[in-house]
Amino acid sequence: MPATRAFPAAAIIAAPVSYSIESGRHCAVAFSEHTLHTMNRRYFLGSAMAAGAALRSSALASANDTVRVACVGMHDRGLDHLEAYNRLPNVEVAAICDIDEAVLNAQVAAVEKAKGKRPAAFTDLRKLLEVKSIDAISIATPNHHHTLQTIWACQAGKDVYVEKPCSHDMFEARQIVAAAQKYDRIVAHGTQQRAGIGREVVKQLRDGLIGDLYMARGMCYKWRDTIGHKPQEPVPAGVHYDLWLGPAPEHAFTRNRFHYNWHWFWDYGNGDLGNQGSHQVDMARWGLGVKYPTKVSAIGGHFMFDDDQETPNTLSANFEFNDSGTKKMMTFEVRHWITNHEAGIDEPGRQNVGVVFYGSKGYMAVWSEDSGKFQTWLGREQTTGPSGTDVGNNFANFIEVVRSRKRAELCAPIEEGAISTTLVHLANISYRLGRSLQFDAASYSCVGDEEANRMFRRDYRKPFVVPDKV
Repeated sequence: MPATRAFPAAAIIAAPVSYSIESGRHCAVAFSEHTLHTMNRRYFLGSAMAAGAALRSSALASANDTVRVACVGMHDRGLDHLEAYNRLPNVEVAAICDIDEAVLNAQVAAVEKAKGKRPAAFTDLRKLLEVKSIDAISIATPNHHHTLQTIWACQAGKDVYVEKPCSHDMFEARQIVAAAQKYDRIVAHGTQQRAGIGREVVKQLRDGLIGDLYMARGMCYKWRDTIGHKPQEPVPAGVHYDLWLGPAPEHAFTRNRFHYNWHWFWDYGNGDLGNQGSHQVDMARWGLGVKYPTKVSAIGGHFMFDDDQETPNTLSANFEFNDSGTKKMMTFEVRHWITNHEAGIDEPGRQNVGVVFYGSKGYMAVWSEDSGKFQTWLGREQTTGPSGTDVGNNFANFIEVVRSRKRAELCAPIEEGAISTTLVHLANISYRLGRSLQFDAASYSCVGDEEANRMFRRDYRKPFVVPDKV
């Protein structure tokens, strides 16, 4: 395992800061001329429990204090995390963690070349969390690690930015919130539209731009080619596979269960509904102004390809909400291949990813988190209405709140992320069982369906166990 070292603060390129207010809540967001690009998402690391690490400080003294961040999971989406923090003023990437030593060493060298200082290198997150001088960790690992790693970080006194979806199942969605609250940590969710165009979208919807809302339609139409079949093989040199598996059951190593393609296996991922779709599910729920659904139904399948993928590549999910006696509906579709565009949403390389809101006066299309724009059409004539663009910077907002400790200014709080994530899990449970679910938010259970309720929680591989009491 690479040696661990701690380094003093490094000079970071500055970016201007602006502030805005959405829905009566102050939300601090920093913008730079650089539009954060997204690639397909999140990846590895080591896992396990950090005991007894003390806080560097409960709150940084001022905006000039350097925030020391550790980036965890450095393949694909993790590179976006690294780039984002390197561009923020008074932020140092002080450590990097990844279970693949080739990936780890490459990014440690890249940071050293760009910043003149070598960040500490870790393959095991537990060791990283023992470093008291680290203020926050930024998690871009596979989904099945998100909750446990966040809980460990909270227990170690670290603030956390965790990629979506914040949990791998329904049980974890509650535990991650409980940990953030118990240990009084700032925990931000990687649904970055909440720091960008989503704020203006929600304001316009609440102000009645398209009238009384009754429905939202989320779409994840992306060209996903076959992953083929990959044989079992020895674990590659430098890959700490036991740490990569973490809470998941034992399974022989295959290339299809590793870099990125882990999304398509139930042990680690949640399909494209929980991958790209997490952003649009969150935007749709937020725009509708609802929380938990009362009824969920999903059908679909793995069509067209003969390969190793377990999760559906085509899915149609429906959610019914009862908002104080007023019913609202959300639909969500995943398509993996050739399809049409809808509501003018057409993004090069993304096919059709976004949300359409429907109201009594018109409809509104919201592009993906990368495009950060919306457009409206009003009346029977579908006259073009207001539009806007704002990509935002969820990472900058997280750092601002780490300094201020003002949770009300956090654009994407874990509490909201966890609710949206439950919609993903309920839809996947409905799909896997082949029936509709009646969900009761008060008891956090599916009414009269013990088989569905048993799917709220996985069996954990020791010692990688999400605890009943955080």
